Amino acid sequence: MAEMQVSIEKMVFGGAGFGRAGGKACFVPYTAPGDEATIRVVKDKRSYFEGETVNLVTTSSLRTMPCCPIFGRCGGCNWQHLTYDEQLSQKEEIFAEFLRRAGRIGRERIAPIVAAPEPYGYRSRVQLKVRSVAGEVHIGFYRTGSHFVVDVPDRCAIACPAINELFSGLRSALAMCPEKDKVPQIDVATGDDATSILTFHYIGDKLEDFRAFLQEAVTLLPSAGGILLQQGRKTTLEKVTGAGSLSYRVPADYFPGVAETVLSFRGGGFSQVNYRQNLALLAIVHRLAGFTGKERVLDLFCGNGNFAVPLARYAADVIGIEAYEPSIMDAVGNARANGVTNAAFKSIDAAEGVGQLVAAGERFDLVLLDPPRTGAAEVVRRIHLLKPRSIIYVSCDPATLARDIGVLQRSGYEVVMSCPVDMFPQTYHIESVTLLEPTGADSTECPITGG
Repeated sequence: MAEMQVSIEKMVFGGAGFGRAGGKACFVPYTAPGDEATIRVVKDKRSYFEGETVNLVTTSSLRTMPCCPIFGRCGGCNWQHLTYDEQLSQKEEIFAEFLRRAGRIGRERIAPIVAAPEPYGYRSRVQLKVRSVAGEVHIGFYRTGSHFVVDVPDRCAIACPAINELFSGLRSALAMCPEKDKVPQIDVATGDDATSILTFHYIGDKLEDFRAFLQEAVTLLPSAGGILLQQGRKTTLEKVTGAGSLSYRVPADYFPGVAETVLSFRGGGFSQVNYRQNLALLAIVHRLAGFTGKERVLDLFCGNGNFAVPLARYAADVIGIEAYEPSIMDAVGNARANGVTNAAFKSIDAAEGVGQLVAAGERFDLVLLDPPRTGAAEVVRRIHLLKPRSIIYVSCDPATLARDIGVLQRSGYEVVMSCPVDMFPQTYHIESVTLLEPTGADSTECPITGG
């Protein structure tokens, strides 16, 4: 393929560096703003190129040495070659550009990004891919754009210590597995007390034999608190041995006068991958909500009650909706365990749940939603019918957030403030919390900065 020289101007969502060459946009992974790179074109489209670096003619001052020996081959991280300050700066710009293009939202309505206190060793959940090659087990992550498993040598740089402690035991356990090629993935999740649960995905047909193997394998995994087995969909999850759930904490007085809140979730249920930054999300939502104690709150995609349970003490009542029934069971248990009596939870699809509430003539002061990466396209079309004075949208994808904000704007709401949060250091992903209110509402002070 053709080679050309490109000056990298900025980073873009998706992780690549951006420049221009031959009158087209050009995207080159693992480059940095300020790089002058000779690249090889690997994809030539009508309006853009994609390239790979042949060599750096000039090296950007914004680069730093990646700490992971497989960075650039493993698809888990995109930005270890950038200083952390530069990662934050680029994420702020990317996020602001999404919102500007989608809803003409000015930069003055976007708060500074909330930096992670731990740029490495923060992930509490990983999906380890497994491949057996000539009898040798490889455990790691897919190479970008492929199903080739890049073996993790001894630790993952962004995984928490409790996960890294399991690698050698997992290799030993899989070495004795009679069906190595029938285990494509192992999910590892940890609580904030370093307890771990392993979920082995199994695609073979000797189920009883595989269960027996897992019961033996636990002796090689002393730090694993529990082992689960999954055959396809989450509905097949079963506990083989040990604990079936994990927990994390909101410290005492994190919210004034509120005792420690302990939130549990079972294997297969959702939890944020970065517990420290989850606390930051909770704090931002609390400030943006402006609770008076009289609010009726609807929490959509509520999961295990991550927001509903700690914040219910500030509201009159809370209704949580979540499609995954085991998570609703966790939410009910978490409310009970923490003495929360003004929160009710229902297992139903979010769009269907909103439809039922609208049909019943229900009204809410605050609607909080924390949808998956695909966003909440069906939900946001009907939220305005619940007449909320505030909508708080927690997002892990600025593209779907921007799309959904456009829908909410057409429904009569406008962005008051949006705050990006670095939940995923060393990657291009961006979490955020956005407050919307009815267009023309009196909002004279920024709820985050006070300005």
